Amino acid sequence: MHTDVHTTGLFVPSEHLDDMVNGHIVQSEIEGGVHLHDVQPGTVLEVMTQNRSYTLEYQGRGQALISGHPVFCPEPVLVSIHGSTWGGSMLKERYIGRGMHLEFGHPERQPITTSLIVDVREKRAA
Repeated sequence: MHTDVHTTGLFVPSEHLDDMVNGHIVQSEIEGGVHLHDVQPGTVLEVMTQNRSYTLEYQGRGQALISGHPVFCPEPVLVSIHGSTWGGSMLKERYIGRGMHLEFGHPERQPITTSLIVDVREKRAA
């Protein structure tokens, strides 16, 4: 008996990437996160890192109002969400992933990278 299994959407390790990079990508799929292309404008996300708790109101097109840091964003500020990184220069674009660091462009500062993301979830209206 032969069964075809289609695995669209799952990462297939690349021979062109280092084993460590392939491992990080697989781990990000296991840990989970939020792809911004799946998020509707107006959605509010809570992003908990090792050091802070951020509130992010998605505006669409990679833009969000973010607050939660006493220096960079004590009040909501419009930023560009670049994506998540493992701490190096490789970026998973427009993705907020557990076990990774969120990187966003601030209008008055260099790109900001958070501490490790512990959890990300949609904040439901009360």
